[in-house]
Amino acid sequence: MKKIATAILGLFLSFSALAHEWPHENISEAVFAINVEDRAPIDIVEEADNTLGKIYFFTNIRDLKGEYITHRWIYDDNVMSNVRFEILGPRWRIWSTKNLWHSWVGEWKVQVLLDDATMLYEKTFNYKHQ
Repeated sequence: MKKIATAILGLFLSFSALAHEWPHENISEAVFAINVEDRAPIDIVEEADNTLGKIYFFTNIRDLKGEYITHRWIYDDNVMSNVRFEILGPRWRIWSTKNLWHSWVGEWKVQVLLDDATMLYEKTFNYKHQ
């Protein structure tokens, strides 16, 4: 019986540790990527040179069914785009894209927002000269 209790405790601690690695309690993954295929990010990046042209921001949303989430793209302290999504299930994968001009080098941010403007998460991406 003691071995079973120890095993159950070990599993609980493992799952707890995994949950704490999430960027936010309702976001299990939030990444910039070169592409999205089959609802999964491909070629995850944190920076790219200014020949890229297009970038994806992918989020795996958890336990927010019925809510609306916005990806707010920010460059040089200017909101460049707001992309709003309705979350239709307990696990909902969403992504937005931004076409990038070669002259828009520097730090880009995407904020993940609830409809009431509560920021759940913010991630940065460096777009640099070739």
